Amino acid sequence: MGKLNKLAGKRVSGLTGSPHPFTRSPVHPHTKHGFTLIELMIVIVIIAAMAAMIVPRLSGRSEQAKIVVAQADISSNISMGLKLYELDNGSFPSTEEGVNALYEKPASATSWRGPYLEKKSMDPWGNTYQYKCPGVHNSATYDLYSLGKDGQDGTADDVKNWE
Repeated sequence: MGKLNKLAGKRVSGLTGSPHPFTRSPVHPHTKHGFTLIELMIVIVIIAAMAAMIVPRLSGRSEQAKIVVAQADISSNISMGLKLYELDNGSFPSTEEGVNALYEKPASATSWRGPYLEKKSMDPWGNTYQYKCPGVHNSATYDLYSLGKDGQDGTADDVKNWE
């Protein structure tokens, strides 16, 4: 029995002083694992410093992204629908029919095979795209433009299909 107690004692003392299999640090029964307040504060300061460097670089990008989306709609999406409409019907929709003719059949359409757009096109600022046919600037085709952020016609922030 004395020999058994000796082995049991060695096991207990061996466990407390032996290294942990994953961390290789001695395992102590009263040691609590976790982060100290200082360690958490250092991490928060590092994250705040990184955010302070990144956020100023991203400010103003949302407005620039809206302009790019409006340009893509005007030069690609809506204009492709207008070209398909013209191929099917022989002419572009009138100013009165507008871009609505691309997703709802107008009375004047003879061979309408739409819808040419999946949904009603709105610019990134929530306004409808402006359409004139024949155009003032593109007299052979059409004028297609967005009123931009201010919603006013003829201002510098308008996005249009002419220069």
